[in-house]
Amino acid sequence: MSFTLRQLSYFVAAGETCSITLASQRVNISQPAISAAISQLEEELGTQLFVRHHAQGLSLTSAGRSLLREAHLLLRQADGLYAAAADLQRKPSGEMSVGWFSTLAPLLMPALVRSFTESYPGTTVRSQVSHQADLLAALRRADIDVAITYDLLLSVDISFTPLVDLPPYAIVGANHPLATRASVSLKDLAPLPMVMLDLPQSREYFLSLFLAERLEPTIALTAQHQDVVRSLVANDFGYALFNVRPISDTAMDGKRLVRIPLVGTHRPVRIGIATLPTLKPTRLMSVFTEHCRERINATEIPGMAPAPRVTSRRR
Repeated sequence: MSFTLRQLSYFVAAGETCSITLASQRVNISQPAISAAISQLEEELGTQLFVRHHAQGLSLTSAGRSLLREAHLLLRQADGLYAAAADLQRKPSGEMSVGWFSTLAPLLMPALVRSFTESYPGTTVRSQVSHQADLLAALRRADIDVAITYDLLLSVDISFTPLVDLPPYAIVGANHPLATRASVSLKDLAPLPMVMLDLPQSREYFLSLFLAERLEPTIALTAQHQDVVRSLVANDFGYALFNVRPISDTAMDGKRLVRIPLVGTHRPVRIGIATLPTLKPTRLMSVFTEHCRERINATEIPGMAPAPRVTSRRR
């Protein structure tokens, strides 16, 4: 085997961008060097990796797509050698990739990444924000090392380290008829217009709360972004259910929101760290996990307000 890891990294850059020009910019090396690396790989492996399109970039061949998957794994294993060397000195360093569930990212990610990189100056956290299905797929492809997410849609090939439970609650606009209530039940809410957070697994979770009480919500509107849902609620389009608890009680347009605890016992969602059990954790991953354990707990969650408490059924 005469190809190098550097050549593989150039190939990966070209395969991901489908462009010699963009690959050159990504790895900060000349275009001829990228082209030469690809040609040497093709010669060494005895197969064509790209179809060259004049002035229109590159397309991976089937062999190229297979090699791209393997190259990702090989380069990550090579990075693990550097991490292993750092492990010997007990000085976590290097880059790790973290996936964040989209509703958690705005609240948890800034504080956790800042505190972690300040605690370990030799580290870099590369973040990816998405919904649950995409995060788990990224874990299985080894595109990310860990995911900060919920205990939703987990299968036996995913390990999950629980951190804290988030019970559901209702939010309404300041002028909503329920805004002065100290608590509310799902039976109270079911006939009223609901604005649904329409993300994969989140949608199923909220519907399951009603189903558990043999109720069906009256869904008036849906949105895939929590800030959009909050703004619709603040403008009196209906109520919404959430688990995350932003500190701010205003929507992005400045209108006020009111949190109302739910009476009864309802299944919470659990924030935790998802990993692949087949991927041996590096020292960096272990330290990051411990960092999250220390900072995400029942007493305090970065970016979140305390859980609303049920004081009485009605007010």
